[in-house]
Amino acid sequence: MGNLARYGASDLPALLDRINKHSIGMDQYFDRLFQLQETSSNYPPYNLIQVSSTESLLELALAGFKPKDVKVYTEDGKLFVEGQKDDDSTSLEFVHRGLAGRSFTRAWSLSDQTEVRSVEFENGLLTIKLGKVIPEAHKRREWF
Repeated sequence: MGNLARYGASDLPALLDRINKHSIGMDQYFDRLFQLQETSSNYPPYNLIQVSSTESLLELALAGFKPKDVKVYTEDGKLFVEGQKDDDSTSLEFVHRGLAGRSFTRAWSLSDQTEVRSVEFENGLLTIKLGKVIPEAHKRREWF
């Protein structure tokens, strides 16, 4: 039992260095797996719904945003959602301001087999349909 090692989050860089020495061609996977999120904010709130084994929905609550204020795109295996909100309420005096209408950028890593199938924005809810691409060799085939 003397050969067991316990690793914590602070040991992750050293552990990755040890793994990288023995892995050829795996750098991009480790980089994507352990890459820190660009933002640490929890805004805007979102739901990730598993519809089936090959389909998921990503819902973002964007109250106060219009479709022209939101940009959704993919790049380098990531899904980005950006919202640019102009603060047009500077002349208003709020008694209570519960709706956060600030600009944001959120990013999610996508697997190589995941694609964005559709994007809809309705009543302040952004819905992104994600699908898993199944290669022909992995699809079910029947001969009789």
